Amino acid sequence: MTKTAEARYTWGGDEFLFVEITEGMSLESNFISNSIANALEAKNLGGLVDICPANASLLIRFNPDVMDYEELEKTVRALEHDVRASAQQVLNTRIIEIPVWYNDPYTNETGSRFREGYHQRPDGNDLDYAAEVNGLADAAEFIKRHHESPWLVSMVGFVAGLPFLYQLVDQQHQLQVPKYLSPRTDTPALTIGHGGCFSCIYSVRGAGGYQMFGVAAAPIYDPTQNLKDFKDFMVFFKPGDIVKFTPVDETEYRRIQKEVDAGTFVYRQAPIQFDVGAALADPEGYNKTMMEALNGI
Repeated sequence: MTKTAEARYTWGGDEFLFVEITEGMSLESNFISNSIANALEAKNLGGLVDICPANASLLIRFNPDVMDYEELEKTVRALEHDVRASAQQVLNTRIIEIPVWYNDPYTNETGSRFREGYHQRPDGNDLDYAAEVNGLADAAEFIKRHHESPWLVSMVGFVAGLPFLYQLVDQQHQLQVPKYLSPRTDTPALTIGHGGCFSCIYSVRGAGGYQMFGVAAAPIYDPTQNLKDFKDFMVFFKPGDIVKFTPVDETEYRRIQKEVDAGTFVYRQAPIQFDVGAALADPEGYNKTMMEALNGI
């Protein structure tokens, strides 16, 4: 693993320990954050309330009446040392196919209501603008670049169940798009958004400032837990998940919606071991290997 400085440990009141791995997002720092979080959860320590890994950090909430804060810091520092010292950079996770109706009427209609005064480009739609700022020929080429490589769920949050997604390509080929000049007051549920180098899926309808490219066909947040994928938890994504977007047309989108309404929809997914070193050494080749896991289902 690339040699980086040790994490910075700070306290929030008497219930929170914040561990900052690095100031900026990278695959290495995100791997360290997720690995510490997984190892700490596996210890099943009394007094731990919540563990929230993020892009390059993690926040730990604990009960100070049950757990000694010095012992907690000592434990987390030891886990950090073990992760950094390990020769293996492997995260046990899964790859998931997310069907998306790109250039759909819902996000286009919403975007048309928030052009003047909100957006950098008053004509066209968000896909046209995204293609332009990335030097691509048109929206179709941008869509291809968006779905042909997988994405890492670097963190989950902001609103319930919303995943932040980091494209698993070399930095030169990462798609980057500025956010809206001013946030919208409306975004359709399951919108595929993009701001900076991060993509996301809006889990619920609400305000937002990311560019809008399409809508996912199935829920990622289900408080009713009616669908099989939500039987254990109402939030679908976990940090460390790998996402493969798959374009669908309106007919396929409507078919999936019927399955969701009937309670029979199940996401296509497969368990994988995500090797950070291999992903950094050969992004294109390693991505193909990961996506073969879905093809075998």
